[in-house]
Amino acid sequence: MQTTYRVEGMTCGHCVAAVEEEVGALDGVTAAKADLETGQLVVDSGDEPDRNAVAAAVDEAGYTLAS
Repeated sequence: MQTTYRVEGMTCGHCVAAVEEEVGALDGVTAAKADLETGQLVVDSGDEPDRNAVAAAVDEAGYTLAS
């Protein structure tokens, strides 16, 4: 299953890597791919990830999950 989110505050490749690393470490997530230009974050997982867990992981990376 793929779920798409929008992340605010990413400005460079390091930002993208930080978001991908934090979200990719969540239980059930098989891949996380962030796009700097669009601000989109695509999460691959077996089941739909918990939005609060994704938001917390994005926050841990230093950014904000858009509502």
